[in-house]
Amino acid sequence: MQDKILDFLRKKDDYISGEEISHKLGVSRQALWKHIQELKDSGFEIVAVPHLGYKLLSAPDRLFPSEVSSRLSTSIIGRKIYYFDELGSTMDKAMELGIKGCPEGTIVLTEAQSKGRGRLGRSWSSPKYKGLYFSLILRPDILPSEAPIFTLLAAVSVCEAIEHTAHINTQIKWPNDIMLDHKKLGGILTELNAEMDDVRFIIIGAGINVNNDKKSLIPSAISLKEHAGDDINRVSLLQDILHSVERNYLILKKTGPRKIIDRWKDFNTTLHRRVKIESHSRITEGEAVDIDKDGGLLVRKDSGVIAKVTSGDVIHCR
Repeated sequence: MQDKILDFLRKKDDYISGEEISHKLGVSRQALWKHIQELKDSGFEIVAVPHLGYKLLSAPDRLFPSEVSSRLSTSIIGRKIYYFDELGSTMDKAMELGIKGCPEGTIVLTEAQSKGRGRLGRSWSSPKYKGLYFSLILRPDILPSEAPIFTLLAAVSVCEAIEHTAHINTQIKWPNDIMLDHKKLGGILTELNAEMDDVRFIIIGAGINVNNDKKSLIPSAISLKEHAGDDINRVSLLQDILHSVERNYLILKKTGPRKIIDRWKDFNTTLHRRVKIESHSRITEGEAVDIDKDGGLLVRKDSGVIAKVTSGDVIHCR
């Protein structure tokens, strides 16, 4: 009911009478007043003037589904949103929902995570009301070996959205780190539910430092607020990310991975550098020369042999 009330208020630049809202929603004036008070308690600034009605002045910096959906024009991504004030991990919740058969494009959002994680099980700091922490469920018709391209797709989408919303240029360190001023701004995590030759669904998770204060970040991390000197609208940034993900997903389905890889190269900070990669206790060292069609990193070793690396910790040597 509160979402419907907000829809009415958003569509009016001026006041709308309580009588009109009550009539169209089929609720009493007293029930409407109670819902308005609850919206105010949630941080919405709503004024009431006798004989004029109600007017929405501002919304809180919260990732409420009604706020995220209000200006979202996607056809797949974000049509279903699960929102939590706090959650252990959006990845775990998305896996649970995916197994239950939730539709493609479903998003799990939270304001804070107590068990947020990155690649290789590393923890990810997720302070409340500061960053973006979400997981997205996709159901592409691909082989498990083709899944790594989705990490690149998500990273590209995040960088595009940050550039569009915050006018800040970011970079991608292969395979999943979003970098700003040579520090880590965010990360992408991709997990599968699959059989040997069939992907049931893919979960793309993202954690981005948006309005984190400098003192709350480790020295190797940065936030958009620290760089810009002011808060960034998290709802607008999330909406832009979801639009970008859908656009790139449709490109991938229509034309294959090449355009996504080419776009990834526009943001990358790894290629044409000497790198050292540790993966499953094996170290690969040499020049990062290219990305192959499924997102693997091609490294020319000192012997001249080209090695393909699909995951691992990357150190930029020079």
